[in-house]
Amino acid sequence: MYNLILFGPPGAGKGTQAVKIAEKYNWIHISTGDILRAEVNQGTALGLKVKAIMEAGQLVSDELLVEIMESVFVRHALVKGFVLDGFPRTLNQAKALDKMLEKLGKKVTLVLSLDVDEEELVKRLLKRAQDQGRKDDTEEVIKNRLIQYHQHTKPLIDYYREQKLLKEVIGVGSVDDIFTTLCLAIDAN
Repeated sequence: MYNLILFGPPGAGKGTQAVKIAEKYNWIHISTGDILRAEVNQGTALGLKVKAIMEAGQLVSDELLVEIMESVFVRHALVKGFVLDGFPRTLNQAKALDKMLEKLGKKVTLVLSLDVDEEELVKRLLKRAQDQGRKDDTEEVIKNRLIQYHQHTKPLIDYYREQKLLKEVIGVGSVDDIFTTLCLAIDAN
C-alpha cells in the first residue's frame, strides 16, 4: 500500500493536487476536514465525539484525529494507497501516525512538499478570497496563517527529511505542470 503525505502552505494547491493524484493512481484522498464532516454527518460514534467538540468551539485533539485516521485506514484496508492532505499538521501527529500505521503493518511511503514563495501564496489566497467573497481573508490574516504554517510544519519537514521520505516540489506553474512534476516524484520512488 502506498501512503503519500502531501504538504504545502495555504494556497499551494495541495487540495487540488491531492484529488488529481488520488484519481490518477486510484488511491483514496484523505482530507481531515472532509473526514470530520463525514463522520459527523454519518452519526458514527467518532462523529458524535467530533460534533460535541466542534459545537463547543474546541479543536479536535491529536489522539482523536489519529483514531479517526485509523478507522479510515481499517475501513479501506484493500485500497492501493492513500493521499493524506492536511494531516499530519504537527510533529506529535506525525509520530502518532507512524505508530498507528506500524500497528496496522503499514508505513508512510513518501512525503511531497509543495514549495511556493510567500508573495505567490498571498496573491493566490487574496484572489481566492475575492472569488469566494471571503472578507475575513485579508493580507494580514493570510500572512499570519503562513507564519503559523511554517512554525508548525518546519519540524515536520525536518522529521520526514531525516527519514529520507521527503521530496520538495516547486508548486509554481500551471496546475497540470505541477501535477506532472508530482507524478514524476511518485513514480521515481
